[in-house]
Amino acid sequence: MRRRWMKAAAMGLAGVLALTACGGGDPGDGGLGGSSKKRVEIFSWWTGPGEVDGLKAMRQIFERRNPNFTFYDAAVAGGSGDQARALLSSKLKANRPPDTFQGHAGAELQGYIKAGKLEPLNFLYDELRLRDVFPEQLVEQITVDGNIYSVPVNIHRSNILWFNPKVLKDAGVSGPPKSIKEFVDALEKVKKAGRIPLSIGPQWTRVHLLESVLLGSLGTERYNALWTASADWSGADITTALENFKKITSYAGTPQEDWQPAAKQVADGEAAFNVMGDWAYGYFANPPDGGLGKTAGQDFDWASAPGTDGTFMWLSDSFTLPKGAPNRDGAIAWLKVAASKEGQDAFNPLKGSIPARKDADRSLYKDYLAYSLEQWATNRLAGSIQHGVVANDAWRNAINEAVGRFMQDRDVAKLQRALVGAAKNSGQ
Repeated sequence: MRRRWMKAAAMGLAGVLALTACGGGDPGDGGLGGSSKKRVEIFSWWTGPGEVDGLKAMRQIFERRNPNFTFYDAAVAGGSGDQARALLSSKLKANRPPDTFQGHAGAELQGYIKAGKLEPLNFLYDELRLRDVFPEQLVEQITVDGNIYSVPVNIHRSNILWFNPKVLKDAGVSGPPKSIKEFVDALEKVKKAGRIPLSIGPQWTRVHLLESVLLGSLGTERYNALWTASADWSGADITTALENFKKITSYAGTPQEDWQPAAKQVADGEAAFNVMGDWAYGYFANPPDGGLGKTAGQDFDWASAPGTDGTFMWLSDSFTLPKGAPNRDGAIAWLKVAASKEGQDAFNPLKGSIPARKDADRSLYKDYLAYSLEQWATNRLAGSIQHGVVANDAWRNAINEAVGRFMQDRDVAKLQRALVGAAKNSGQ
C-alpha cells in the first residue's frame, strides 16, 4: 500500500513538472491539445486512503455540474501538507499559481494574504449565503480585515487518541487514559507487555503530538493564551508540559514514513496508541480498497487525547482563489462545489471529517463522525498548531525546527528557550 501512495505522489509531481515544461497548446484549452474542455488545476495534499476517496467524490460532482471543465489533480503526497506547501510557495513566487489550492483555515493563510497572492471571496459568500450556513466562529477565524479568503470544506479534530482495545487489555490497561499521568502509566504497562506503546510518524506528527500534550498539561484557557500578543512561554507550567512531552515520546516506536503506517501499527495490534487527527478514522474504517477495513470498538477505538476531554482542538481544510489563476471561472466552479451541501456530504464521510456547513445530512455521519458532530457542538475550542489555526507559517516552522532538534538532544530547557524565541519572532 505504501508503494501505491509513493507511486501516486511521483505521478502527481511528474504531471506538475511535465505541464510546466511543456507550456504548449492553446491557452484556451488548458493545454489539452485541442480539447474543448478547459482544465482546472486543483492543488492539494490529499493522496492517502480516505482523503483521496473524498476528493474523488467531489470531483465527480464537479465534472457532472461543469461539463466544460476537466479536473486536473495536482495533489502532492506528504502528511499535513509540508511538501505541498513548499512546492506551492515556489509556484506562487514564480507567479504560476494553480487555479485553486488547499490550505488550512486560519493563521496559515496569513502569509499568502499579506503577499497579495489571494483574492477575497466575499462575493462568493454573498452569492451562496455562506455566512448563514457556516458556524459564526469559523467565519470569524477566516476573516481578515473584513475579507474572507477561503472556503472551508470540513472540520477536523486534532486531539484524538487512537488505541487498540486488545493490546490495552493484554497489557492490563483498563481503558483509554484520561490524564497525562494515566497515559504515562499505560505506556509503561504496554512496554512491559512487549508491544510498541506509542506509534509515531515523521517530524510533523511529533508537533501534532506536542499540541495535544500542551493542551492536556495546561488546560484550554492557558493553551489558548499562548497564541495572544501577551503570550508567556517561559513559565514553569510550560516546563512541566515539555517534560511530559519528553516522557511520552520516550515510549515512541520507530518513526514511520507518514501518519498512515503509524496508524496501521495500532490497527494491526503492533502498537497500543497513536495521537492523530480524526482523518485517521476514514483510513481505519473505509473498505480495503480505500482504507484498512477495520471494525471500530474491536480493531481500533478512540478517546480524547489525555487531559483534553471537553475541548475540541480544531482545524479546517479549505480552498482558495489565487490572484492570476489561469482558469479563474473553473476555480470558482470548484469553490462552489466545495462549499455546497452536496459536495461536503459526499466528501466528509469518506475523508473522516465533519462538514463545515451546519445544514449537512446528519444521517450520513455514523460511529466516530456522529460523536465528532456532537463534540463540535458542545466542547470548548482550541486551535491546532501544526494544522495552521493558531500559528502562521513562520511560527509553525520555528516550532517544527525546535521540536526536530529536541528529538535529537532531548534538552527540555533548550526546547523551551526556542519556543520562547519563536513566539517573540512570530510577527503574528
